[in-house]
Amino acid sequence: MQLRQSNIGKLPGQTFDVLVIGGGINGASAAAALSGKGARVALIDRGDFAGSTSMHSSNLVWGGIKYMESGDFTLVRKLCKSRNHLIRSYPSTVQEIRFLTTINKGFRHHPLYPWAGTWLYWLMGSAFTRMPNFLRPAGIKAREPIINTRNARGGFEYSDAYLYDNDARFVFSFVRGALDFGAMAANYVESLGSRREDGLWVTSVRDRIDGRTFEIRSRVLINAAGPWVDQHNRLSGQQTDHHHVFSKGIHLIVPRLTENKRVLAFFADDGRLFFVIPMGPRTCIGTTDTRVETPEVEVTEEDIRFVLDNINTRLELPVPLDPDDIIATRCGVRPLAVKPSGGSDRDFLNLSRKHAIDIDHENGHLSIFGGKLTDCLNVGEEVVEAVSQLGVEIPQPDFRWYGEPEASVREDFMHQARLMGLDAMTSAEAMEPLSTRLWRRYGTRALELLEDIRQDPRQAEVLIEGTEYLRGELKLTRRCEMVTRLEDFLRRRSKVSLVVSQSVLRDSPGLREACEILFGDEAEQRLAEYWSVETGETAADSV
Repeated sequence: MQLRQSNIGKLPGQTFDVLVIGGGINGASAAAALSGKGARVALIDRGDFAGSTSMHSSNLVWGGIKYMESGDFTLVRKLCKSRNHLIRSYPSTVQEIRFLTTINKGFRHHPLYPWAGTWLYWLMGSAFTRMPNFLRPAGIKAREPIINTRNARGGFEYSDAYLYDNDARFVFSFVRGALDFGAMAANYVESLGSRREDGLWVTSVRDRIDGRTFEIRSRVLINAAGPWVDQHNRLSGQQTDHHHVFSKGIHLIVPRLTENKRVLAFFADDGRLFFVIPMGPRTCIGTTDTRVETPEVEVTEEDIRFVLDNINTRLELPVPLDPDDIIATRCGVRPLAVKPSGGSDRDFLNLSRKHAIDIDHENGHLSIFGGKLTDCLNVGEEVVEAVSQLGVEIPQPDFRWYGEPEASVREDFMHQARLMGLDAMTSAEAMEPLSTRLWRRYGTRALELLEDIRQDPRQAEVLIEGTEYLRGELKLTRRCEMVTRLEDFLRRRSKVSLVVSQSVLRDSPGLREACEILFGDEAEQRLAEYWSVETGETAADSV
């Protein structure tokens, strides 16, 4: 927690060009873009970074093929370009994956109609991915034997992309980038509201760990609070053109259903796309789409039954899935940007995740509504442009603030890894070579891990049973990743709590050692805090 405490100590002592409130994908990309281009930036979040919507996605980076049916081709083209840009910029993290879609009898269109749509989708994506294929039921069954094709009319394969690791980890990479560019960022710092004073924004905040309050001054204020944007605007007296409506979605994490590395796509009973997504040693299935009034949601028995009924109908499993098979859940809301005349019940399911940025030019205030992982680089660039129009100097407007390190740096890491035989240390249960995984997760900082392993080979040992995380990774996480509570590591810097059941975690001696590495003298307190929350709640935070 030393990094966090150091940053908190610097927040009240200076005037920033920009204060970003909210460390989800919108706030993280905005902070990285602004700080990378030379602005003085502060970033705070009342919980952990990516602690809400941004940690409960489907882990998909896609061009919005579902918006083809509603004719929103401009949005699809933009999202496809964004997807392609992310694949090029983050080749280790954002990877193309095939989607196998089955169309059953009684569907509103013949399979040839959506198949033709995949060709248009492919062309709108600049033919960047592999070409679509039309499949008859026998072809579907040959590619994926667990699909129930008895009621199928046909289907098709097409490509989009997904996050190989997890969504929250991807979001944190932007936070870490902002820190590297000189931003001051701190999690568990809650805004109590902002006011204008002598041409500046003065934001009162509270450290949720020790209860201390203080003020942060900035020339521009960016409200990127995700589902709580409207709430914070009320605290700060902001009137905006847009507001949010909320759709609740859940996913269930279950044991791996197929060895094939592809997404299985169906149309659920409510007509919405429904996915079976690979997640390393597990499978993620969902999602639901239920209109709710507030961002605070939880998984219900009805939600679980909907997902299980849909999946058991569409797959032929040796034994149907039941609630006992659920390892973890993901649940929360999608904040959908609408204007006062939008968001009626009639068109609710057709609302898109496109973002909107409302700007108060007189007072130097931005509100970011909606958005999704796929569009994060556009959000960052648009925020920089808006902030520059508000009078903040952007010293290095052409700096490339995103993407993986240069290929030469990667080759240097891989060369050193080969010389020391790193991949021979890969655990038998691992999904990929150790060098590949460490580079994807840590980039240039993976070189620090190599040095630690050279000095002490024990740093290459898996620490928590049933995972791939090494002892040395925990030490690097402590230094660089601002883990404040145990859940920050288990759920967001990693995906341990998504793929390892709570009963296995509870009995893990490695978990206790991980706490000691991360928190030192506070290890027992943080471990007890984690289990008290887990046993006191039945659902995760939000999607």
